[in-house]
Amino acid sequence: MTKPVDDTATTAVDRRSFMKGAAAGAASAASALVSHSGNAHQAPGARPSVARPTEADGRADFVPPEPRIGAQFVRNPGSDYMVDVFKALDFDYVAVNPGSAFEGIHESLINHGGNRKPEILTVLHEEAGAAMAHGYAKAAGKPMMTLMHGTVGLLHASMGLFQAWCDRVPIFAIVGHNRNPTSPVNRPHSAQDMGSLVRDFMKMDDEPTELSVFGNIAMRAYTLGRTPPMGPTLLVVDSELQEAPIPDPGRLSVPRFSMPSLPQGDSAAVREAARLLVTAERPLIRPGKLARTPAGWDLLVELAELLQAPVDVGNYASWQDFPSWHALYGSGGPGYRPDVIIGLELNDMTASVRAVRAAGGTTISICSEYLSQGHNVHDFGNYSEVDVAMAADGEATLPALIEEIKRQSADNATRVRTARGRVIATAHKAIRERELDAARYGWNSSPISVPRMVAELGWQIQTDDWAIVSGHQFTGTWQRRLLNHDRFYRYNGDCGGFGVGYDTPASVGGALAHKAHGRLSIGIVGDGDFHFVGPGALWTAAHHKIPLLLIIHNNRAYHAEVMLVQRTAARRGRGNDQVDIGNVIRDPAPDYAKIAQGYGVYAEGPISDPDALAPALERALARVRAGEPALLDVISQPR
Repeated sequence: MTKPVDDTATTAVDRRSFMKGAAAGAASAASALVSHSGNAHQAPGARPSVARPTEADGRADFVPPEPRIGAQFVRNPGSDYMVDVFKALDFDYVAVNPGSAFEGIHESLINHGGNRKPEILTVLHEEAGAAMAHGYAKAAGKPMMTLMHGTVGLLHASMGLFQAWCDRVPIFAIVGHNRNPTSPVNRPHSAQDMGSLVRDFMKMDDEPTELSVFGNIAMRAYTLGRTPPMGPTLLVVDSELQEAPIPDPGRLSVPRFSMPSLPQGDSAAVREAARLLVTAERPLIRPGKLARTPAGWDLLVELAELLQAPVDVGNYASWQDFPSWHALYGSGGPGYRPDVIIGLELNDMTASVRAVRAAGGTTISICSEYLSQGHNVHDFGNYSEVDVAMAADGEATLPALIEEIKRQSADNATRVRTARGRVIATAHKAIRERELDAARYGWNSSPISVPRMVAELGWQIQTDDWAIVSGHQFTGTWQRRLLNHDRFYRYNGDCGGFGVGYDTPASVGGALAHKAHGRLSIGIVGDGDFHFVGPGALWTAAHHKIPLLLIIHNNRAYHAEVMLVQRTAARRGRGNDQVDIGNVIRDPAPDYAKIAQGYGVYAEGPISDPDALAPALERALARVRAGEPALLDVISQPR
């Protein structure tokens, strides 16, 4: 009778019998290779020249053969419990570029977790994984996980994590750690303080050393990351903790997830802010990173329409906070001189204070940045001498502010504000008409003008539920004028950190989030941005069947830098005939369509004839609507 196996026990492997079987198997495989290679008459014992190395051969070259002496089967490994914790946090996806430092978690995600909630999203570079998580979080409204291998993986991902920090976007990051590496190969992949590599731009990092505290620390990292000001968080997880068996599985429970309510403005400060806005003759609203949700979007529209005040989102917006074709969208027109400016999640009010103080105006700031502890990276804005400052979340405070404005408003307030709104709408209409006239310049030019590229796209997606999942890339103004951003998800926004290399992988992440809602995702990315980690992100889109139209705004240069060098040369009284050096991407000009096709993505281009653009868009959009990614390489004007 066979003795039953205790699930909590470990079973030793007989190394001798294993190695004997492995040797026999290797000999059999070698014989098969010889017979198939036509070397049947080769001298006995001679190694065939075409024989592929066996797995055992490969392992012998790098690490001791497996299983090592004393190797054991592990029942209930610690990484299984870690996956149970991840499931409690409701992750849909985890971005993975494989590495041995988190092989325990990787295996548990597959076999214990069933590769569901979270599902592994295979990425070809850790920075791409972080950028995909960044773009996904903005579009989905919740974080994605990303896994990294030791120092090398974390350093690769650091730029993507930095961008998320600057954009105040939560990413739940885990880096595997080999504290006791088994070979010299792994030693550079460990560190005494792994979190210090990225601590200056993380909201929190921690290293749980026991499974009994892992769940609590993971819950804390998740909730802190999602509490304003939001940001990426990091857990350092030792490989031995992943592998060690759980001592008593029945006593190790997963903590219950509880998300704290977001901080709201003090009631007295809210009343004072309402008083200033009610009595203002020319109020102006300046939002920053505000409308993270449909509720935030709707609240800002309600506030603007209640006050009949213009909403100035600025030129380089990392979020789309307000409908771009709304009559109140803009700064009020050239003759509008605000006497009260309210900043909502605007982390630098210096320009607003300067604009109104000389004329005796006042400023209001509702911003969670006051709650930031500050880091070595100075991205938190200047200290500004605002008149009313609230350390609170803008979206959470708006309901109370709106109700207080209604309560304090006089009986004739609606009539006065409606008259103001008509004047603002007239001014904005005139601005829009001038911009549309400007869009016609160079309409038939080659390279293709940026307005035509955006307008042709807009014409073909007008009946779709669409989303622009890329950032600005010097096309943002035209996007807002020529595309109707009438939903909070229409524009996913910029990276926040002014870095290059975000847009392409972030577009894949944003498209993944919109896929669940059946939305049509489009990314308009620069050729310079695409070169960083973009090509590999295309493979992820193809492999996971993520529908996305990627348009390469291909001006064959880092053109902002071309202009900077031109300006510097002019200021120094030197010629501009050689300013392309170090700035252009020509000789040879990359063929982005071929690159995309190599990753299994439908692609066309380069397209330089403006009349060929619409048919190419139609073909590519048909592919995306059918559920696959597509790319168009458009040779375009610099701006």
